[in-house]
Amino acid sequence: MTQWVVEQHDPGSRTALALIERHLAFARANSPPEDVHALDVTELQGRDVTFFGIRNGDELVCMGALKQLDEGHGEIKSMHTAEGTRGRGIGRAMLDHLLAVARVRGYRRVSLETGTMAAFAPARGLYAAAGFVVCPPFDGYRASVNSVHMTLELGTDDGPPPGRP
Repeated sequence: MTQWVVEQHDPGSRTALALIERHLAFARANSPPEDVHALDVTELQGRDVTFFGIRNGDELVCMGALKQLDEGHGEIKSMHTAEGTRGRGIGRAMLDHLLAVARVRGYRRVSLETGTMAAFAPARGLYAAAGFVVCPPFDGYRASVNSVHMTLELGTDDGPPPGRP
């Protein structure tokens, strides 16, 4: 099995911008405008967001971000794997990394929003396999037939001591 290396990445870099644009195009093609909650590059550069990437050579093939909602709650944002590299464990490597960072930061819970349409089924399956469960809308999201909100309670004794990578 390939070891994918996840690194903090600049969302404004050329390689990140290309993947961010593909992610936004995917979200816009598969969700009505009012239910596209993907972050653009400016939002991904926010102080409360940490952006990560996985490279294959010079190409960024996977991205994900962790947004701090409050001192104990983080949100997974902008998870996307390039179409040609899906099904190889890259998305799971990114998700595992984001959860590890959340634990190091001392978050007690990590939540996310994703689509209910068929195009989002692989994402929902990935999150469910990692232990996420459906929850009510959080942090200003509203209920919608096009969105599902999921959360994962993080144990206090199953991660490294709190810090901030």
